[in-house]
Amino acid sequence: MATKKPSNAPVDRGLGYETRDASISGLLQFAFWMAVVLAVTLVGMRWTFKYFTNTQPLGPTTSPLVKETDRVLPPSPRLQALPHQELRDYCAGQQREVSSYAWIDQQSGVVRVPIDRAMELTLQRGLPARPAADAVGLPASVTATPMVSGDADVQGQCGYVVEEGKRDIASEENAKSSE
Repeated sequence: MATKKPSNAPVDRGLGYETRDASISGLLQFAFWMAVVLAVTLVGMRWTFKYFTNTQPLGPTTSPLVKETDRVLPPSPRLQALPHQELRDYCAGQQREVSSYAWIDQQSGVVRVPIDRAMELTLQRGLPARPAADAVGLPASVTATPMVSGDADVQGQCGYVVEEGKRDIASEENAKSSE
């Protein structure tokens, strides 16, 4: 819907530009009050920071090279300071767990066996199977094949933490297999 001007209204064919200037007093009042608001905000922020500094002391710094006022640790929970080292330590601990013998419950005779030895024992002794009479309605040839999506070698969160020598060998093997 278009808006039409009444045909009998006079059309002002003036100079083609604004004939009066902006109000200087209005602009000065705006600038004054903007400066007042800015000053009040800065004073308020300064007062707030001093208040929090006095009421919530942060304690000593963690490094003797850092001054007390320079940098302090944030409150808990904190991010990891050395995530790569912590992951290496975690993976080394997991590797020790799966490659060593230990008692889990000595009274009941439960032990932790290294993975390689556990696989050998499983191959020697076999897995327990239920009798054929219990498998009613299932054909004998039904077996489930474990699948990994994308044909990827799944190694878990410690799979990419590899020693330098092993990384070189793995990259050589990958290069040979791609040829």
